[in-house]
Amino acid sequence: MVPGAIRMDKWLWQARFFKSRSLSATQIEKGAVRLNGQPVTRPAQSVKPGDVLTFAQGSRIRLIRVLAPGERRGPAPEAQGLYEDLDAVERDAAHCVADAIE
Repeated sequence: MVPGAIRMDKWLWQARFFKSRSLSATQIEKGAVRLNGQPVTRPAQSVKPGDVLTFAQGSRIRLIRVLAPGERRGPAPEAQGLYEDLDAVERDAAHCVADAIE
């Protein structure tokens, strides 16, 4: 495994996107997760800082950039440090454009 890389199922669980590692593995096996735009079906697929993951969570499509591999499944504030929510960046940019137009 590449230094700084971690299994995708484990990272999604540590970052608190799924309640269990087996649930994250199931979603990956179904092809519901994309890594840098490509579908992935192996839970053992490595992810590293800089990778972008796309997956459905409830009624939302999440677009997430991996910032760190993580050491454990910690509290929510710790988990939020593992990723950047690119959806939030796009929403903020859209609001700025809308404000500029008005």
